[in-house]
Amino acid sequence: MKVKIKSATMVAYWSWDVGDNDICGICQSSFDATCPKCEMPGEECPLIHGECGHTFHLHCLHQWLASSTNGEQCPMDRRPWRTAEAARG
Repeated sequence: MKVKIKSATMVAYWSWDVGDNDICGICQSSFDATCPKCEMPGEECPLIHGECGHTFHLHCLHQWLASSTNGEQCPMDRRPWRTAEAARG
């Protein structure tokens, strides 16, 4: 017995698996650790939060935006990058 499929509808879903959201999406280092550009813990490298809900080390995000050829986009979801503070103000 043969089965002939006349039509099919495919559905897919994906999402980023970032665990507990305690790592930088760019350098993959913990927020408690330093970013690759910093040499000592506690150097001036604060976290920066986007209106999209993603958080990065400040140095990592600056390097990402400077090297991006597609304009200023969030590295995680490619939406236009705006800080959470800019979105509120």
